[in-house]
Amino acid sequence: MTLGTGDLVLCSGTLPRATSFGDRLAAASAAGFDGISLWGRDYAAARRDGLSDPDITAMIHDHGLAVGELDPAWWWLPGAAEVAASIPAAYDEQEIFGFGEEELFRIGETVGARSVNAVDVFGGAWDLDDAANAFAGLCDRAAEHGLVVHLEVLPWSRIPDLEMAWYVVRTAGRHNGGVAVDAWHFTRSASRLETLRQIPGDRILGVQLDDGPADAEDDLITATLHDRLLPGAGGMDVTGLVSVLTEIGAAAPIGVEVFSDALHALGPAEAARLAGDAARSIITARPGSRSGPGR
Repeated sequence: MTLGTGDLVLCSGTLPRATSFGDRLAAASAAGFDGISLWGRDYAAARRDGLSDPDITAMIHDHGLAVGELDPAWWWLPGAAEVAASIPAAYDEQEIFGFGEEELFRIGETVGARSVNAVDVFGGAWDLDDAANAFAGLCDRAAEHGLVVHLEVLPWSRIPDLEMAWYVVRTAGRHNGGVAVDAWHFTRSASRLETLRQIPGDRILGVQLDDGPADAEDDLITATLHDRLLPGAGGMDVTGLVSVLTEIGAAAPIGVEVFSDALHALGPAEAARLAGDAARSIITARPGSRSGPGR
C-alpha cells in the first residue's frame, strides 16, 4: 500500500509510548487510519517483544496499513553526531540517539516506510547554506533506500520557522526533499500562511495535525511533548492551515501527532479513535475537502 495525498496517518506520539506494536496497529486500523508513523524506539520495542522483521511487515500488511514517516533524523547537520556521541544513554529520555542513519534507513527498508523526518536537535555554528548542503546529502543517501525526506521546523532550533526551512530545502534542490508542516510548530514558530502559499504543493512532503492554546506556553518543549491538544480543540487556526495546504495542492499524507499525557491516559484505542475523528472534522471543515479514506 502506498500512502498518498489525504491519506490519514496515526503518528507514533499520539499513542502512549508503551503501546505494543500489535496494539498500535490494531488501534490505527480500528480508527480508520491508512498508515502509522514509527520512531526507531517503536521498532526496537517490537523486536524486544520477540517479533521478527517478517512478523512486523506481515502484521502491518494484515492490518491494511502502511508506514508513513520514520522519526527523527537528528544526525544530518554538522556536528550533530559528535554531540550525540557524548550523551550517556541514560540521558536520552526520548530514545533518539541510538538510531543513527544506517539503522533508521535499515528500518525504513524493512517496514517499507515512505519518508524520514529531519530536525535540528543540537544547533551549532553552521549557517543555513551549510544546512542546505547537509540536507542535500541526507536526501541523496535516503534516495538510495527509496525514502523521501521532509524538514520539520522546531521553534527553539536554528531552523525555527517555515521560511528558513523552505530556504534550506529550496537551496538543497533535491527531488525527494521537502518540508514538513506541523500545525503546533507552525503556530508556535509564528510562521505565516503567506509563506506557506509560496511553497509548491509537491514540496510539502509531511503534514501533522495537532492543536494548542492560542497563547504560547511558558515552556515550549514541555508543552510539545506532554500538552498538545487534538486538532480543533485549541486556539490554533488548524482549519485555516489545512485550507491553505489544500489550496497549494500539498502532496503529503495527513498525520495526526498529539503528544498529550491526558490523551495517552485514555489508552491507545480511544486515543486513536479521538485523533481520527478530530482530524476528519478538520479536513471536512475546509471548502472542497474530503475526509481521509475510511474502512
